Amino acid sequence: MAAKKSGSHLSKNVLQMKFMQRSVLRLEKEQNEEDKQKVIDDEHWVLDLPDYQIKESKYLKDQSYVICEQLQFGRQSFLGCNPEIEKLMQAHKLEQELKVSDEKEKQNSVSDQDMAQRYSSLMGIIAKKFSKKRQRNDEANDDESGEPRSKSFMKPSDD
Repeated sequence: MAAKKSGSHLSKNVLQMKFMQRSVLRLEKEQNEEDKQKVIDDEHWVLDLPDYQIKESKYLKDQSYVICEQLQFGRQSFLGCNPEIEKLMQAHKLEQELKVSDEKEKQNSVSDQDMAQRYSSLMGIIAKKFSKKRQRNDEANDDESGEPRSKSFMKPSDD
């Protein structure tokens, strides 16, 4: 057998010996199978047709009705009939609630810059609230004219 793999053939006299008959039969059988396969391949007809593109369907095809009913599980259990499935159902429900709460938190959260802006404007408002009335009036006068106003009487203009 090793001689066959290396490319050399056994002599006719060696193959006719009694202990070599099984290998001779095996070799003939392999040769016959190869010949039959060649004949089948030669007789096989192939049509040279262009490949057709499959149209994409606008409908979703599924064997299950889970999507229509908006079911979350294939199997369900109620009133302790199957505790393993009930545990899975509860774990899935908790995961869904966590996802929903995380999304709500992201939508309602305030960025650091927004918080700093609100805090700075709030500090100004609170400072005005606790200041005395005279200080508030002085600040208002400073803002209007740019210079502090004197407390004396000013003569109106003759326009």
